[in-house]
Amino acid sequence: MTTRTASCSCGQLTAIVTEDPIRVAVCHCLACQRRTGSVFGAQARFRSGAVSIEGQSQQYVRVGDEGSKITFNFCPTCGATVYYRIDEENVAIPVGAFAEPSFPPPTFSVYEERKHAWVALPDNIEHMA
Repeated sequence: MTTRTASCSCGQLTAIVTEDPIRVAVCHCLACQRRTGSVFGAQARFRSGAVSIEGQSQQYVRVGDEGSKITFNFCPTCGATVYYRIDEENVAIPVGAFAEPSFPPPTFSVYEERKHAWVALPDNIEHMA
């Protein structure tokens, strides 16, 4: 187990995790593409009790494709999303916020029907259309 720190671009908002992720996933939904400005979102899910937040954030609540509400927390200074809550038990953190190339790889890929044709992911992960 490693303590890891995720942060926004300016460093004002951080999330410190003290456990390994429960799951690392890649999402190809159009909302994640818009949120990240990339062709997919990559996030790590942690138990809420293993995450401590430092700094100020603003929130944006988005309703997902299946009706669930997701609360995104982003830095009011630089705008980078540092963490979000899907439910009370878990916190998701964008993998890129860790700026750690050795971060564990994804084990799950969702909304693959919206995946860009040129994106290739490992075959040994769980794939969901």
